[in-house]
Amino acid sequence: MSSQLAVGFDLDMTLIDTVPGFAAVLRALGEELGIEFPVAELTAKLGPPLEQMLAPHLPADDLAAAGDRFRALYPDHAIASVPVLAGAHEALAAVRAQRGRIVLVTGKFPANAQRHIDHLGLDVDLLEGWVWGVGKAEALRREGVSIYVGDHVHDVEGARAAGALSVSVLTGGCSRRSAR
Repeated sequence: MSSQLAVGFDLDMTLIDTVPGFAAVLRALGEELGIEFPVAELTAKLGPPLEQMLAPHLPADDLAAAGDRFRALYPDHAIASVPVLAGAHEALAAVRAQRGRIVLVTGKFPANAQRHIDHLGLDVDLLEGWVWGVGKAEALRREGVSIYVGDHVHDVEGARAAGALSVSVLTGGCSRRSAR
């Protein structure tokens, strides 16, 4: 393993403001399913896996299909409407200024995460998707990440499980107190 600096970043609500796109996809999915999802409530709690967020609103047997449909609707409803958060490009540039690698480790479906990276011009070396909480630790360790930046208490758990320094941003649904 290299001694090169490697910094990991979460994607949703750490580098990009996923709320507008997530809300639009929820509305489209709800229309198709004939369900009115509590969009404001769900977008205030971004972070956990999609199926976990949808579980209180759908029969268990319908969750997998609804998740697949959400991910299929995502490119048409959530890429163009999702902006980069203030300071995100600068944070990535600061890692580059130290000749560091940037590892994006996210719970998002990898193809949709890559669409955001491409659309917003995010300068990353590696994308690892569909991992959440302590599940992020494997990718962080494998890639030699010593610092992990995220917006959710589960990002802190992933960083700690990997032995990485956790840096929390308060742009997501967790408070300063919960991110400790």
